[in-house]
Amino acid sequence: MNELVKQYVERIQPLDEAASQEAAAHIANLTVPPGSLGKLESLAIQLAGITGETKPLFERKEVIIMAADHGVCEEGVSAFPQEVTPQMILNFLAGGAAVNVLSRLAGADIVCVDIGVKSDLAHPQLVSRKVQYGTANMAKGPAMTREEAEQSILIGIAVVEEAVAQGVRIFVTGEMGIGNTTASSAVMCALTGTPVKEAAGRGTGLTDERLLHKIGVIEKALAVNAPDAADPIDVLAKVGGLEIGGLAGVILGAAAHRCPVVIDGFISSAAALLARAICPLAAEYMIASHASHEQGHRLLLQELGLAPMLDLDMRIGEGTGGVLGLTLVDAACRIVREMATFESAGISGGEAVTSE
Repeated sequence: MNELVKQYVERIQPLDEAASQEAAAHIANLTVPPGSLGKLESLAIQLAGITGETKPLFERKEVIIMAADHGVCEEGVSAFPQEVTPQMILNFLAGGAAVNVLSRLAGADIVCVDIGVKSDLAHPQLVSRKVQYGTANMAKGPAMTREEAEQSILIGIAVVEEAVAQGVRIFVTGEMGIGNTTASSAVMCALTGTPVKEAAGRGTGLTDERLLHKIGVIEKALAVNAPDAADPIDVLAKVGGLEIGGLAGVILGAAAHRCPVVIDGFISSAAALLARAICPLAAEYMIASHASHEQGHRLLLQELGLAPMLDLDMRIGEGTGGVLGLTLVDAACRIVREMATFESAGISGGEAVTSE
């Protein structure tokens, strides 16, 4: 493992158990029946453990959209042409995409990173960290070199470093890259042994015939490259994508800084799987926003041990589900910070548990 990546992995610590217990005790005294807050309660307790604060507050939130292209698109695995990748990036930067609308609602900033788009892009708000002009065709050989895979992870970490220095304390994973459900399915299969037909979905809207073709391409890529399931960097290099590596770095960087990271859909979850394989403790800092309509995502969440907060049949990507998840993070924080306790409200409760 790259020495810099290793240093970040070593910084990731278990959740703060004392803070989690204090949050749980405080919630037990709120003016609601025990356990009635459901997932909001468990979320509030997790947030306390992540941050080390009983009543955390996230004033600055950031969606990090990693964008890259995939050489495997040569095989006809997507319903959309590759030029859509740079076109959508410009849409993000202009504020016109779904993730922009929902981010404005959630009060989150968006940072768009060109980590491997096949074309040259110029925009004052674009963060240019291009490793190469898209990956190679993984159906014919490795998607990238090991060094490029490690570089993509380090870029994700560096983007988080810059955001934390500016006061950001919670992150959402977003992505853009035509063909990235193919790479994500391959990563999932390589790391978990899931049959390709169970992992691969329709992406941007493939027909039955083209879905079967996509499955065959992924099976070929896995056979040609023989990625080592015990070596997540090898899996990323052989059948992954630059934006997937970048998002794995975002997750590792966030965990190293004790910041929660809200995971979006299928591609983001594949990156989360890689991050967990690199550092199992990183999973404790992940919050699953929603269950994507993309086939394989529920299996992937189960593999990660994450329970999604929402189930809206969405399959947009971009970070849209993650941004919607931010509203529930805010709700959990506000409940803990603003709701009265039985004592403060003068209400008779059951067996009161003091949080002092």
